[in-house]
Amino acid sequence: MPKRSIVSVAGLPIVKVSRRGASRLQDGHVWVYRSDISVDAVPPGALVSVADERGKVLGTALYSSSSQIAIRMISRDAVSDLGSLLRERIQAAIAYRERVVRDTDAYRVVFSEADLLPGLIVDRYNDLLSLQVLTQAMDAEPVRQTVVSELDQRLQPAAIAERVDPRVRELEQLPPRSSGLIHGEKSSTVFSMNGVRFHYDALQGQKTGAFLDQRENYAAAAQYARGEALDVFCYQGGFALHLAPHCSTVTGVDSSRPALEMAEQNAALNGQEIEWIEGNAFDLLKDYAGAGRQYDTVILDPPAFAKSKRTLETALRGYKELNLRALKMLRPGGILVSCSCSYHVSLADFVAVLASAASDAHKTMRVVEVRGQAKDHPVMLNVPETGYLKAVVVNASN
Repeated sequence: MPKRSIVSVAGLPIVKVSRRGASRLQDGHVWVYRSDISVDAVPPGALVSVADERGKVLGTALYSSSSQIAIRMISRDAVSDLGSLLRERIQAAIAYRERVVRDTDAYRVVFSEADLLPGLIVDRYNDLLSLQVLTQAMDAEPVRQTVVSELDQRLQPAAIAERVDPRVRELEQLPPRSSGLIHGEKSSTVFSMNGVRFHYDALQGQKTGAFLDQRENYAAAAQYARGEALDVFCYQGGFALHLAPHCSTVTGVDSSRPALEMAEQNAALNGQEIEWIEGNAFDLLKDYAGAGRQYDTVILDPPAFAKSKRTLETALRGYKELNLRALKMLRPGGILVSCSCSYHVSLADFVAVLASAASDAHKTMRVVEVRGQAKDHPVMLNVPETGYLKAVVVNASN
């Protein structure tokens, strides 16, 4: 597509999109890739008007000069005051959580595209907020000030911490920045999920600090758990701590010593006795299955195996091996909760892997539940990338 001169709508530069890009937007998606745009020179992170090849304006977007996702739509209308729009969106995100979040003081407040605030993640842990900035537009200082000010005014946290992903900043061609407190002085607290208490350090751990997307799955797993339980990839003990009141013994496995040390502290906080084992999950499951170890409840919650479509086949083999080992250790009548947080592994692919593993393990399995991410991580119907977590609960027939 030939490049055209930039004109302005309400003072904004226009980015023209191809017929394919326009069709994508008209179908309700909010991303257009660089291969589908025509632009001369737009400042990194700029607010832009988006038009189709005929010049029809399709809405307003945030532009990235470096990402393959060149524009992220923020409104189907013209936007003259980005600050006001950001404040409205944050207020709407908070109001949504007030309607759907239960039994916790820890939840996702802002979920990027799913809250029409692309490139912004905000999590709440009791009286602390954890923030991640993932795009050029959200990293602009006026945007940062507006976001922090609105969060402070609406939620009145003791402190706000920023968790920095250096690789994301490098990809977005943003200057290096360190994780740290950007408001207030408090960096640790205790939060609760489903009546279970957890220590939280705003500047330690993975992601923004804990896996809040599993919160409702923790509670579901506890409903079915019994007997001897094994939680593989336990991290700081999310599933294990929920299983403990319902099981005779619980063992948690993870390769990270700092995560297990925090899990031990969380167990003490809840007055629970749990065995924690540091080790490679694949090796441990192979050894345990070979030794004939048996469990009544097994949890598999591995990290994302498929970071891209290119690694999908390798990821599926990894999921197959894990689930095969776990099923071999499952007693008749036992429960397996198997999770995947890989967006590129579809639910259909994941269920097929479980079915293949069950066949190879010579087990007859029944699906009890098919679950996803917690309601504070909403899935946009026209933006499938917002849905990534699968949690399948299966029961071994006697």
